[in-house]
Amino acid sequence: MDKVSVRQIIEDLKLDIVYMPEDVDYYVTSSDVNRPGLQYAGFFDYFSHDRIQIVGMGEYQYFQYLDEKTRWERLNKLFSYDIPALVLTRGLKPNDDAVECAKKHKKIFLSTKMNTTRFINKLSNYLDAKLAPSTTIHGVLVDVYGIGTLIMGESGVGKSETALELVKRGHRLVADDAVEIRKIDEDVLIGQAPELIRYLMEIRGVGILDIKSLFGVGAIKPKKYIDMVIHLEPWEDGKYYDRLGIDEEYMDILGIPVEKITIPVKPGRNMAMIIEVAARNYRQKAMGYNAAQEFNSKLMQRLGDDR
Repeated sequence: MDKVSVRQIIEDLKLDIVYMPEDVDYYVTSSDVNRPGLQYAGFFDYFSHDRIQIVGMGEYQYFQYLDEKTRWERLNKLFSYDIPALVLTRGLKPNDDAVECAKKHKKIFLSTKMNTTRFINKLSNYLDAKLAPSTTIHGVLVDVYGIGTLIMGESGVGKSETALELVKRGHRLVADDAVEIRKIDEDVLIGQAPELIRYLMEIRGVGILDIKSLFGVGAIKPKKYIDMVIHLEPWEDGKYYDRLGIDEEYMDILGIPVEKITIPVKPGRNMAMIIEVAARNYRQKAMGYNAAQEFNSKLMQRLGDDR
């Protein structure tokens, strides 16, 4: 999503409306906010007018010291810009001239009882989530031992069946079939299910399963950071598959490289158990121990000693 309606922000954050023009809506395109203290002082160079304007106690008290003419001039200029909205925090009483100026320029004027710092944090986190780059990927996302595991592969390879077995083993389903992924930081991806299919799973021959109803709330999770990708593919005789785990492979998701493990599928292989071990191994490597590299180092040392 590249923009958020101010009306949606009002509803989601439960803000109070001081003035709302009926025939106009504004949109926010940046998660940053601006406190217009400099603008109240008359300095409008480099004014970040595309951000939501937050007025706290400092700006509010300074404004009271200005004479009526200066207040009106500053407010008139502030509201003449295309600001998405102005929010008065701490339950402060809106000034009559500020309300009048908002009406004149048809700008949204809001208030909240939250203190300024808390509201800015809440609003910034909300906008970060809403405005984050996103994509939808065909696959299954499962929380395995705390590791966000995105299971991918062609249709019919057994992704959902493997995820169902993982749920039976005590792990938690996040999304089946379609995974909505958002980039919430430079190196952080978070996934969740589309609302329509949340906590549902499709198993061929059985149909749609409600995992929450069948296994309880402990078997589901609304969202999860994505740590690794498991790619399932049908076993091909003669094809090379990594047997040591030294060569690491990555998949690019929204510009972030995510560790990828390709696991060949064939009758007799327990995919759920293999993914459990892969998750444990991922966590072990994150803690600083890599069994494959340790084995390779010992092997190289032994070969060197034998020369």
